Amino acid sequence: MAVSTDAIKALREETGAGIMEAKRALQDADGDAAKAKKLLEQRGAAHAEKRSGREAGQGIVEPYVHLGGQLGVLVELTSETDFVSRTDEFREVAHEIALQIAASNPRYLSLDEIPESEAAELKQSFREEAAKTGKREDLLDRIAEGKFKDYAKQHVLLEQPYIRDDSKTIKQLVQELSVRTRENIVIRRFARFQIGS
Repeated sequence: MAVSTDAIKALREETGAGIMEAKRALQDADGDAAKAKKLLEQRGAAHAEKRSGREAGQGIVEPYVHLGGQLGVLVELTSETDFVSRTDEFREVAHEIALQIAASNPRYLSLDEIPESEAAELKQSFREEAAKTGKREDLLDRIAEGKFKDYAKQHVLLEQPYIRDDSKTIKQLVQELSVRTRENIVIRRFARFQIGS
């Protein structure tokens, strides 16, 4: 199928994809821009997964101090090259992550950081809660797992819904940047400081 250059240009501007990638996606989607965008996202996520093992040794430490100086955040966001870490888009995402941390006060960066004993204890307590409400025995583990996922959405930064667009998580926000820059992007660590806590 022939695809117009205007359609390719529009898709490129919206997604940051290369010319040939945009053209191929539009051809595969029979000219449907929405389908082509989804194809690019899927392909980009696959490429990001492949890049996840690469060393991300460059980056920035983004500070954020809330009005009045009562709350401050530092977040370390890294990339493979300093070229990417110096871009406005990279800095903007780092700032958005700092705002997220200030607003939501996560305890952990990723699910891996939750100690196994704490995770097991939480799941057991969720299971016991469900049992007390009279839920069937064969459903208790699934209920406990679901409640643990809800807990993670509140306390694990990468699992939290993004405060500006709750249709995606912070993990997805970082993956999108990785797709656009074609580099491995990693949140290394963060610290949140608040007066009186």
